[in-house]
Amino acid sequence: MSCKHPHTNPARAVFVLSLVASLAPTVAFAQDTQQPQQQDPAAAPMQSVVVTGTRSLNRRTLDSESPVDVIGSKELLSTGSGELATVLARLLPSMNFPRPSGADASDAVRPAQLRGLSPDQTLVLVNGKRRHTSAVVNVNGTLGRGSAPVDLNAIPLAAIERIEVLRDGAAAQYGSDAIAGVVNIILKKGAEGGEAEVVYGQFDKGDGEQATVRGSAGFNLGQDGWVRVAVEAADRNATNRAFADPRASAGPRQGTVTQRYGDPDSRPRTLFVNSQVKVNDAIDWYAFANYGERKTSSAAVFRTAYTSNDRTTLRSSLYPEGFQPLLDSTSTDASLVTGLRGELAGWRWDASLNHGRNRFSLDVDNSVNYSLGATSPTRFYAGELTSTQSLANLDVAREFPVSFMSGPLTVALGLEARHESYEIGAGEPNSYFGSGAQGYSGFRPENAGKNSRNNKSVYLNLEGDITKDLSGALALRHERYSDFGSTSSAKASARYAFTPTFALRGTASSGFRAPSLAQSFYTITTTNTLLVNGASALVETGTFPVGSAAARALGAQPLQAEKARNLSIGAQWQPTRNWTTTVDLYRIDIDDRIVFSSNLQLANAPALASALAAQGVYVGAARYFTNAVDTRTKGVDVVSTYRLNLQQGARADLTLAYNHNDNEVQRVSDSPAVLSAQGLRLVDRQTVNRLTVGSPKDKLSLAGDYTQGIWNGRAVVTRYGSFTVPQNDPALDQNYDPQWVLDLAASVRVARQWRLTAGIDNVTNRYPAQVTSLANLNVNGTQPYSVWAPNGFNGRYFYLKAGYTW
Repeated sequence: MSCKHPHTNPARAVFVLSLVASLAPTVAFAQDTQQPQQQDPAAAPMQSVVVTGTRSLNRRTLDSESPVDVIGSKELLSTGSGELATVLARLLPSMNFPRPSGADASDAVRPAQLRGLSPDQTLVLVNGKRRHTSAVVNVNGTLGRGSAPVDLNAIPLAAIERIEVLRDGAAAQYGSDAIAGVVNIILKKGAEGGEAEVVYGQFDKGDGEQATVRGSAGFNLGQDGWVRVAVEAADRNATNRAFADPRASAGPRQGTVTQRYGDPDSRPRTLFVNSQVKVNDAIDWYAFANYGERKTSSAAVFRTAYTSNDRTTLRSSLYPEGFQPLLDSTSTDASLVTGLRGELAGWRWDASLNHGRNRFSLDVDNSVNYSLGATSPTRFYAGELTSTQSLANLDVAREFPVSFMSGPLTVALGLEARHESYEIGAGEPNSYFGSGAQGYSGFRPENAGKNSRNNKSVYLNLEGDITKDLSGALALRHERYSDFGSTSSAKASARYAFTPTFALRGTASSGFRAPSLAQSFYTITTTNTLLVNGASALVETGTFPVGSAAARALGAQPLQAEKARNLSIGAQWQPTRNWTTTVDLYRIDIDDRIVFSSNLQLANAPALASALAAQGVYVGAARYFTNAVDTRTKGVDVVSTYRLNLQQGARADLTLAYNHNDNEVQRVSDSPAVLSAQGLRLVDRQTVNRLTVGSPKDKLSLAGDYTQGIWNGRAVVTRYGSFTVPQNDPALDQNYDPQWVLDLAASVRVARQWRLTAGIDNVTNRYPAQVTSLANLNVNGTQPYSVWAPNGFNGRYFYLKAGYTW
């Protein structure tokens, strides 16, 4: 049922890249390294202390039992993009972040994936505290279909000191979602200094202008405290890579570009505050908070002027030349974390409260409700989604001397209580009456409602140096959820240094991911583009929660937690102080994986259509979430970093980073009898193969950063591996070849405090192959590129930056 790439031998890839990494001074990615700019290059540290995946006080990146990438502020600002997810995808070979278009809310809140897994199988922390998820559910045909992950782009680059990415399962340490890994965003701190930057850029086609203003500054809070404020605002204009519309039904616009296909128009505004005050010699109070608002305008599929090519019937008298609905959304993000930490009787303790909320509201503009005829409004309020998280936790840790160990044993204990809610707010009646607003039919009163759950957890972590060469760690966690019951996770890890320059490390863990409230309760009826009888068509499609009567009539069952087992083994080699190479092999097995069902088309299933009609539900297709798939992910990460100190104080940082990833489906649940009887499949071939071949099999990054005096230059070559956009008919699958992309940037420091930068992303103006015209998958040629392309399809991008530091 699934298809796999016929090429790329992972064992050969590992061998070749490991050999290259071992025999040549390649290098300097932020994996296991942080590279602050200093006057004396020789004095710059190649290793840094990490806080992710450990409770120890002094665990360095090179000493960690699990692979940790550390990406500093300099690296985050080294590209032309101002979106955090885009930047991470360029810096981390194991991260993938396509740029969907025409995918409703997924245009505004794009999902990113780690190690080819679902976007919501990666846990996101800020300052070590769990970040709330987005309210948006990705329900259309994009990467991460069915997921509701954290919106990484709601976190501004101006606020970030560094990011630690733990590439290992960590549910036993952090709880649900940490299957693929953990992204821990560390905010800037302290009262000293600040920076401001202005950025302007534009694509080669002359569109997509972007203007960004960002800044960060610290201030004293009395004599024993500080507060750090970061602000960022950007105007990002839409891009359009659509081709001319050849359809006669387009009327007077035939032969012109009717579709907008590319990045949406976006206006983010964000504020982040981080603070700390010394209460007394033993206690500190801390708090960090954010408020952000991002307005986005994305385009739905163009509606031609006439219903057919014979031009006899107008679709709407309000739009005699046709129309393109626009989805105008506002994503409002707010969070507050506050707590006390200190030391008591030798125990370090941290008690905190954490509240976060994302609200996504949607208006449909330049549209019409056909059922209202000429009296229809052209703008509709379609409703809103709200996701909320409230959390309280207590962590304690202490070092105990143990006679047979070469170092102390770190014992950490914790308690956590979390409350989550998910709410759907109905749109105005005109948005859902009859056929509903074109582009996005509003949420109906029967869709509206608020659901919640709570969970409690207890956890234990042990770690330490058993001998001077052997270190180990053990983590245990038990959680109880109010909606589906209890689950336990465990993790064991170890590292052994055979010589001062060579070590092996490995981990084994079990984990889980609780079904999100969005997956359990999201519901909407809207118009989608589906493949019907071999051609693309607009179909009224209902998304039903598993507990609804409609979903039960289609065979739905209550959702259960996904269960994961992670294994990894890695080698670390540091032949010199300036040269580090790591190779990490991993395997991730996930049982009862939650997927979005296939689009169950009811035109040829009269019994099911009648069953839904008896409930007052009239749709052409239906879908719901289900625990239907077991998967296995195998891969390797290779990272080699080298710092070359040159004459006259110059320095070159070089990096080779590579990820190979292979996803396989081990089991697919049988379709419920009510579906099989009508010839329908709960999970079809396309759904399965989106999991296995939809993201690049591998990614290679070669980066060089050169600094001499006031000058700096950076070059990055990225090879995005092959991927496939699958269909239910294998003859319609489209395979995409690997793509090489070159990014260049140069900067100069002026008068010590100013820095000017000019850069070009995608220097050679590479585009993915065009979508095949078979079965009208390119919508009559108007949508020529795949939304699954890992580097997007906007082309060459020019940018300028001016930064000031104090």
